[in-house]
Amino acid sequence: MTDIVFLLLIFFLVTSTLVNPNALKLLLPKSTGQVAAKATVSVSIKHHLDTDTFTYHINGDQAPVPFREIEDDIVELLQNEPDPTFSIYADETVPIKEVVEIMNIAKRNHYKVIMATRPE
Repeated sequence: MTDIVFLLLIFFLVTSTLVNPNALKLLLPKSTGQVAAKATVSVSIKHHLDTDTFTYHINGDQAPVPFREIEDDIVELLQNEPDPTFSIYADETVPIKEVVEIMNIAKRNHYKVIMATRPE
């Protein structure tokens, strides 16, 4: 019985490292504080320095979503969640104005929001 539990533990540890919910390559800002809460939806903001434009991606999807459609998509994805929470993944070059606009969506809809960072 102990062997089975040990094998299951190894299996789950190996498979959990393979799961990467954020398919976009973002350079997140560093932080010493980390939150253990899990968000069911993620919004990524990518800054294209060459054109100085921003693209928004929901749940790590490679296809960008226009900003005017983000709120409707988030509301649709979180409508049946008991504790609606989403996370924001933003490049460290993204101006705070862009992040605050996404945070305002959470405030309008009474959602919790997590700002994703990388450990320092």
